[in-house]
Amino acid sequence: MSFQALGLTEDLLKAVADQGYSTPTPVQQKAIPLILEGRDVLAGAQTGTGKTASFTLPLLQRLLENHNPEQKPRRIRALILVPTRELAAQVYESVKTYGAHLPFHTELVVGGASIGLQTRQLRRGCDIVVATPGRLIDHIRQRVVNLANVEILVLDEADRMMDMGFLPEIKQIMGLLPKQRQSLLFSATVPNGIKSLASQLLNNPVEVEVAKQNATAENVSERVYGIGKEYKRELLSYLIGSNNWKQVLVFVRTKHGADRLEKQLIEDGIRTVALHGDKTQGARNKALEYFKTGKVSVLVATDVASRGLDIDDLPHVVNFDLPQVPEDYVHRIGRTGRAGASGVALSLVCPEDAYLLVAIEQLLKRQIPRVADTGYEPVSLKVIDAPKKNAPNKDTGKKDFRHTKKPAVRGAKPAAGPRDGAKNKRKPVSKGRG
Repeated sequence: MSFQALGLTEDLLKAVADQGYSTPTPVQQKAIPLILEGRDVLAGAQTGTGKTASFTLPLLQRLLENHNPEQKPRRIRALILVPTRELAAQVYESVKTYGAHLPFHTELVVGGASIGLQTRQLRRGCDIVVATPGRLIDHIRQRVVNLANVEILVLDEADRMMDMGFLPEIKQIMGLLPKQRQSLLFSATVPNGIKSLASQLLNNPVEVEVAKQNATAENVSERVYGIGKEYKRELLSYLIGSNNWKQVLVFVRTKHGADRLEKQLIEDGIRTVALHGDKTQGARNKALEYFKTGKVSVLVATDVASRGLDIDDLPHVVNFDLPQVPEDYVHRIGRTGRAGASGVALSLVCPEDAYLLVAIEQLLKRQIPRVADTGYEPVSLKVIDAPKKNAPNKDTGKKDFRHTKKPAVRGAKPAAGPRDGAKNKRKPVSKGRG
């Protein structure tokens, strides 16, 4: 199937061709015709499947059908809500790219940027707003934003927004929208909570699902390295240096851990930059720019980057720390192996985190291959007392592994040291000194 067969206008087809695309992805083939018909859509599509274009292209065409060039000032006719600043920036660029030959003006409304500048731009008027819920609420409270004319609503990465606690803000925003509108909900996973939200927001929606839920891409090679916690950094440096990896996205659990690992890798002679929520928007943009352009080889990030980080041909993703929520594993490694390219996803797992690996493999319904020869003393990742079923979280209704007591593990003794030839051999600690 070609993009022409989907019923898109010549201006949109030209924009698609300018990007070098000729064949729509499965989610685009299914979603675009439905959205052009005016249907509400609930779409389950993993990262890297082209879902941004699947709602951006028909949204632009629907707005063009009823466009009034004489309308002054412009009114907000389409609202796209996303969970993170990085994803908002990506969607914003996609709207501008695909709408390059159309008479629409789009504004980006996110935290970490000047609210005064956003206020002035919004008051001038715009057709499309791409926003994170929190900053949009700020503008609503200041009576800067009027949503009474919104014709199309898009919730992108809806499951992530619920995980991040944005449901109250979403409901507040929904109360300000016209009841007669087209609503589109896109989510990497479609758990019961998302279906419940869809029943409140969508009108007789068509469900579109293009991949098995909680499945990883077939072209991503996954491996687990069992290793003592204190030797993770040494193994990571060795893998990057010995294999001459040029672009590696490394996920850690905390902001402090990201800053610490950034400094350690720089000490090892590896060009590295950290990305997390405590960074200013300018610093976050600069970190992404350095990583995308090859000025640094390693981007150390918290889960703020697990969705919406769009990098062409990213070859390697490393879970330095396993995620606390099993579904986030799928989103993290979905940063590689995009658009048909192959990728490698490695997880460095210490015995203390074996229970998190169990939760991930239960979600995937398969075991991730282990690497036996790590150069360190072998450690067992088998959980002696596997966690029992968790009580549902009272807020989300989902099983929450973050509050599971860590069970006893076998083989928790750390290894003696790195493999021959590895960098950063640890110096013995001299006993008896004060």
